[in-house]
Amino acid sequence: MEPVKPVASLSLDLDNAWSYLKTRGDTRWESYPTYLAQVVPRALEALSRHALRITVFVVGRDADQPEHGDALASIPAAGHEVGNHSYRHEPWLHEYSEAELDDELARTEDAILRATGRVPDGFRGPGYSLSEPLLRVLVRRGYRYDASTLPTYLGPLARALYFRQAQLDDEQRRQRAVLFGTFRDGRRPLKPYRWAVDGDELLELPVTTFPGLRVPFHASYLLTLAAKSPSMARLYLRAALRACTATRVEPSILLHPLDFLGADDAPELAFFPGMGMSAPDKLRHLDDFLGVLATDFDVLPVGEHATRFADRRLPVRAPDFRPQRGVSAGTVP
Repeated sequence: MEPVKPVASLSLDLDNAWSYLKTRGDTRWESYPTYLAQVVPRALEALSRHALRITVFVVGRDADQPEHGDALASIPAAGHEVGNHSYRHEPWLHEYSEAELDDELARTEDAILRATGRVPDGFRGPGYSLSEPLLRVLVRRGYRYDASTLPTYLGPLARALYFRQAQLDDEQRRQRAVLFGTFRDGRRPLKPYRWAVDGDELLELPVTTFPGLRVPFHASYLLTLAAKSPSMARLYLRAALRACTATRVEPSILLHPLDFLGADDAPELAFFPGMGMSAPDKLRHLDDFLGVLATDFDVLPVGEHATRFADRRLPVRAPDFRPQRGVSAGTVP
């Protein structure tokens, strides 16, 4: 009898080229450049090789465009879940009013339903953006889980490096003042918990970071490391997964579209780490990472992973999204 594997979940945030340019303040986003016709087939093929089923968090604006219909419809047709990744993919959702958030989610639900025939019941905020009003809207609209938290201390450093490269005015910097999270996010739990929301509760499934170190190990980081040393990237992944098993963390691991694209596929995104690598090299390394995960874990879509916690007693936390002391909206920590 084969030993029972530990459980993990896997997801893909289907950010499009325009959304990355928009966050960077690059006006080329206004023409809505896309690479979904390339990314989706490559992703489905890579996942199929390892018999992996995942959750794909879809942006509503893309689901609203008829030219993306075939690509998006192919996701549930291949057995994968779909989730809500907001309509406009603005990582400053924490600035939205509750009414704006309700409209943002509703528009995305309608667009995803038309494109895929599925109604999403899980949410991930762009840039890990989350707020108490957003939690209230998710509960009111019947969502089963949120997956927007990234428990790492590296958010302020990543933001500072991003700001150094981006062309942003003062207002854009203010909007993005908590892009990638704050130092306090590193103290958030790695294991699932429930948010207490107006007398109700909502399951939170964090994106997993390396237990103890709290540094990310999702695929984009591994590929950036693999560009320097493939063996080091594989060692880092295995160490992170062993740490998860030792601490009884069921890892929830994240993919991004740029994990499937090379330098020639999206030259306008050359500023991203790892975009100097060719697509064949990236896909080869990614295939290796997915193979490790599929061999060592029983990998589920995030929604199925959430179902495992439906009847479990979990810690309940009050929402706390206050700005860090000493960090103003216009400050780059």
